[in-house]
Amino acid sequence: MNFDEFTGQVQHRLELPGTGETVRAIRATLMTLGERIPAGAAEDLAASLPMEIRWYMTGAVHEHGQRFDWKEFVSRVSEIEAADRSDAAYHARVILDLVHTQVPESDFQQLRDQLPEGSQDENWGKLFEVVDAGGWGDAEEAQTGGGPQPEDR
Repeated sequence: MNFDEFTGQVQHRLELPGTGETVRAIRATLMTLGERIPAGAAEDLAASLPMEIRWYMTGAVHEHGQRFDWKEFVSRVSEIEAADRSDAAYHARVILDLVHTQVPESDFQQLRDQLPEGSQDENWGKLFEVVDAGGWGDAEEAQTGGGPQPEDR
């Protein structure tokens, strides 16, 4: 998948109006995630992503391995993206689901292993809600009642 395909997928999934908003959401999520995990893990996870997207997790990050919780993650994403916290959290979940489809399972599992799912503030499991629901398509259907519908007669 190249940069245009990746951003197009994110724009479609998030129903964002333009490329600028889409790139800002991707940058906010992946840069903040890159700040949270160690540099090696960020390199591993980003290696299968388009070069321009990979840079957000690696080159754009000044300090990897910072210790902050899920609430701080959402706050940082929200600030960078210039979106409210609930939108930023949803955007991060959907973007991470697309990343999940592009990277080796071992690299994705390494990410999960580095983000604790303990106490309420540290519950990084919230970041994986779309992935754990079966991915964007299945989660979308569950939310909208999509899927096969009876024919009109």
